Amino acid sequence: MRIAIASDHAAIALKATLAEWLRAAGHEVDDLGPHDATSVDYPDYGYKLAEAVASGAAERGVALCGSGIGISIAVNRNPKVRCALVSEPLSAALAREHNDANAIAIGARLTGEAMAIACLEAFLSTPFAGGRHQGRVDKLGQPNPTPENLTKA
Repeated sequence: MRIAIASDHAAIALKATLAEWLRAAGHEVDDLGPHDATSVDYPDYGYKLAEAVASGAAERGVALCGSGIGISIAVNRNPKVRCALVSEPLSAALAREHNDANAIAIGARLTGEAMAIACLEAFLSTPFAGGRHQGRVDKLGQPNPTPENLTKA
C-alpha cells in the first residue's frame, strides 16, 4: 500500500519511527515532511497530506502533530479525506470499519511509539464494513450539508 505521512516539528521522531515500521511491513511511504525539527505550521503539512490522499497519490495518510488535534482538523478540511484522531487500536479499527477513514492522526506528545504502531497496524488491517455505514460515509463527503440531504428525525 502507498501511504503518505506528514507531521509538524513536534512529531518528527514519531514520524521517522512510523515510516520505518511501514517500510519494514512492505508499504511504500511518501514522507511529505518536514525533515528537521525547525518550527513549522501543522496546517501546511495537513493540507499536503490531504491532497496526497484525495488525489489518489496515496491510498492512506498518517498525520502527526503534538496532540494530533490541529493536524486532523487541517486534513479534514478536504471533503475527500476522512481523518480520525486515534489514541488506541480500537478507535483506529472502528475509524476504518465504520467510517472508511482514509487517514489517521496521532498525537506524538500523547501517544507512545508502541501504541502509535498498534494504532497504525489496526488502521491498515481493518476493512470498511460498508452496508449500513456507506450512506453515512457518503454524507461525510458532501462539502455543504443542507437540511434537504439530512435524515429527518
